[in-house]
Amino acid sequence: MAEQPPGSKSTARRDAGGEPAARATPPRTPPPAEPRSRFGRFLVRSQTQSVIGAAGIVAFGFLASRMLGLLRSVVIADAFGTDPELDAYWVAFRLPDLVFQLLAGATLSAAFIPTFSRVLLRSGEEGAWRLASSVLNLVALATFVLAGLAFLLAPWLVPLLAPGLGEGTGREAELSALAVELTRFMLLSPLFFGISGMLTGILNARQHFVAPALAPLVYNLSIILGAIILSEPLGVYGLAWGVVAGALGHLLVQVPVLGLVGMRWRPSFEVYSAGVREVLRLMGPRVIGLAATQVNFLVVIFFASFISSGAISSVTYAFLIMLLPVGVVGMAISTAAFPTLAQQAAAHQYEQLRESLTGALRTILFLAVPASAGLVLLGRPVVRLLLQRGAFEASDTDLVVAALTFYALGVWAHAGIEILSRGFYALSDTKTPVQLAVVAMLLNVVLAAALVGPLELRGLAAAASITAALEFGLLLRVLHVRLGGFDRIGLRRSLGGTLLATAVMTEVVLIMRLLLGAAGADAMEPLGALVVTVAAGGLGLFTYLGASYVTNREEYRALLGRFGG
Repeated sequence: MAEQPPGSKSTARRDAGGEPAARATPPRTPPPAEPRSRFGRFLVRSQTQSVIGAAGIVAFGFLASRMLGLLRSVVIADAFGTDPELDAYWVAFRLPDLVFQLLAGATLSAAFIPTFSRVLLRSGEEGAWRLASSVLNLVALATFVLAGLAFLLAPWLVPLLAPGLGEGTGREAELSALAVELTRFMLLSPLFFGISGMLTGILNARQHFVAPALAPLVYNLSIILGAIILSEPLGVYGLAWGVVAGALGHLLVQVPVLGLVGMRWRPSFEVYSAGVREVLRLMGPRVIGLAATQVNFLVVIFFASFISSGAISSVTYAFLIMLLPVGVVGMAISTAAFPTLAQQAAAHQYEQLRESLTGALRTILFLAVPASAGLVLLGRPVVRLLLQRGAFEASDTDLVVAALTFYALGVWAHAGIEILSRGFYALSDTKTPVQLAVVAMLLNVVLAAALVGPLELRGLAAAASITAALEFGLLLRVLHVRLGGFDRIGLRRSLGGTLLATAVMTEVVLIMRLLLGAAGADAMEPLGALVVTVAAGGLGLFTYLGASYVTNREEYRALLGRFGG
């Protein structure tokens, strides 16, 4: 009999086709033909059954994407600073992103990959590609309809998102109209992203990670070019053109790989097939969860619009910088691990699933906890180094640092949520993480409303970090019960060693900051921020690794073995 997950309610789990999983015999499926082109061979060879090998590919992609994302922020800051028109751009960006996230974002991680894995295991490639085609077609159609509705309702929706946009500038009506125009134009992007996001899910489900890792690079490069080439003649419309062109590039870079991995697209919808119904069933709760996440973003925009001109841009810059370690650590490892987790759950290999989840969580915390501390300690020189030039002034740095310091406190929680949520999704449980996300969202609204008055941007960021920590704790507790327990002793030992090493690193970085400040490095322009960031950050990194060799040798050796050879 197949192993049953501890804490589950039924031993007779069924696949998407309705047959008992224990009775199914996986058919033999031929591997896809070796592609002829050099580019095709490079992409197909990215297929791997190793989570660590996949994590290396995805981590590189995330790192490159986040670095380009930082460069994008640098270029935008240089061109616009915290100009009120940029606030209008960030407000306009939210509605198209909401359309994409509620459809393709919901389908990717929570619903499609586990179902695709089960159908592939039970019914072979023919059934799996029929499922992929139907879901892809449904997502494209739904995205078109929802984007059309958003286009029509934009004049009413945008003022609701940021009622204080332009307050105090005397340009409230002008900026609101600009945000509506930008929103309508950028609603082209979810049409491309909806299809492209599904392609990413299909390729990840087949353990192919290179093309999906390249796609965000194309997107960021397009926005960077828009800011550099088009910002002067077109203003923020140049950024909007970059967004739309980047979304199209995000799609086109993945299309060639589908043929290389053997996908057979069909113009069918098969809404009533068991696999599609399973995806839709799993997708429903996840839509609610992603809506809760989007509400958190909208809450920040809403309250920031009342603080001051430029506050929306400042808190957005801070959030994007915070996402760098979250993406490189939490998202990269979790994205690479998820197909394996889904396959282990589909095969009822629950002991292996527990081990995979625990190992991934330990690695994430080993990297994310010191990253969180480092960003708190070095937030100001990092912001000065990245953003303070051109139209971005020292007063803008103060606003960004105020938010970044409190956002950074939650880096470890945001990163940990990524892998814990995927543990539930692998078990085809989308309801539990959604329920917990809604609880966290409600708390975030209350805390943001309470803290924005006395703390302004710091209060909004603090509310986000507090609720992320709560959501992490709840996810960990419930998943622990569902899986019959993690290796709590090993997890606590690893986390304790990580905290000790981080404490040592913190002391060293603080001392180095004091010494550099006494030497006048903080006042040096323009190299002072670079000197402080590299010297204090580099010494902190080596200190953490050295301390980890003593306090957390197992994770230290595992990290070197996985990524350092």
